[in-house]
Amino acid sequence: MFSRLKEKLKNWTKKLIESKETEEPVEKLEKPKKKKERIKEIKLSQKFNIVAQKFEPDLKEAEEIVEDIIKGKKEEKLSRESELTKSSPKEELNFFQKITSKISKTKITEKEFDVYAEELGDLLIENNVALDVAEKIIKELRGDIVGKELLKKEVESEIYESFREIIRRILIEPFDIIKRIKELKSEEKPYVILFCGINGTGKTTTIAKIAEYLKKNDLSCILAAADTFRAASIEQIEKHGERLGVKVISHEYGSDPAAVGFDAIKYAKKNRIDAVLIDTAGRMHTEKNLMKEIEKIAKVTKPNLKLFIGESITGNDAIEQAKSFDWTLGIDGIILTKADIDEKGGTSLSVGYVIKKPILFLGTGQDYDAIEPFNKEKFIEKLGL
Repeated sequence: MFSRLKEKLKNWTKKLIESKETEEPVEKLEKPKKKKERIKEIKLSQKFNIVAQKFEPDLKEAEEIVEDIIKGKKEEKLSRESELTKSSPKEELNFFQKITSKISKTKITEKEFDVYAEELGDLLIENNVALDVAEKIIKELRGDIVGKELLKKEVESEIYESFREIIRRILIEPFDIIKRIKELKSEEKPYVILFCGINGTGKTTTIAKIAEYLKKNDLSCILAAADTFRAASIEQIEKHGERLGVKVISHEYGSDPAAVGFDAIKYAKKNRIDAVLIDTAGRMHTEKNLMKEIEKIAKVTKPNLKLFIGESITGNDAIEQAKSFDWTLGIDGIILTKADIDEKGGTSLSVGYVIKKPILFLGTGQDYDAIEPFNKEKFIEKLGL
């Protein structure tokens, strides 16, 4: 999903390391070396190779240090080979650490990070990441890597891991619906789930998928056809119920949707059914009258769980929709459809953070089993980081 982001990160770290290697070039000796100086140089080089071979430093920087030694900057530290080999383990380690630190470690400055941060922000927004989430990622990444001493060969992996950890913190840990339903006392059942969202997000099909998911986990359920507005909506959900072997409670078109939900709960109590799944008419989050209607459905049915269903491919539109439904209903969780064709991933990363509610499921196709509980680690893996 974040393939361009990963490529940009790789190029940036490569340029960063290359710039570090060339920022302080060592002057070359201009005068021809006398025989005595050449012999001294060879001896010093051989002594330094003892260190170089043991710690496998960067060859280019090793050569630079050898030239420094020749010029007298470090000659006193390698005065006698016997002293080097006879030194205590602790002294030897400290000495080696000073050499290898110069060779293999680097620090990323604020200025260097700022160059990358601007491009990073643009790429995150291109991938449907909300602006405030993109800003949070950049701020935390800055705090994680700027000024920190890193091994040059591990700069890229360190930044990747920091990036992954930031995403882990942004994503809210989902809860287990199955566990919640099973823990509900029998006298408190049924467990009522109200589904909401705008038109065309695959809401009714998603409800059918959840019904199948509950059945596979040994939980009974019924469907409430509370979308009494959209043409053929009742027939659609009844068709799903017939295929799944799940009862559907419905009224006539134009009837009060809150009454449909109420009757479904009443039936479930009488027949000791574990859960009631209430479908509602899709409505734009900007339609105030319809938003008041769904608020009334929630007041009458008193759902245990209110879930927003949105499309993962719609980016910031889905985020704004979720914010409006949350403001009206106080939603408890999110289901994102069409995750299988989402090539960006920013909506999944952003929507939960913005409204502080977890993503519970991702829809991954049209079949009844094409839905999966949201898993943070699996999501990060799909991002390609």
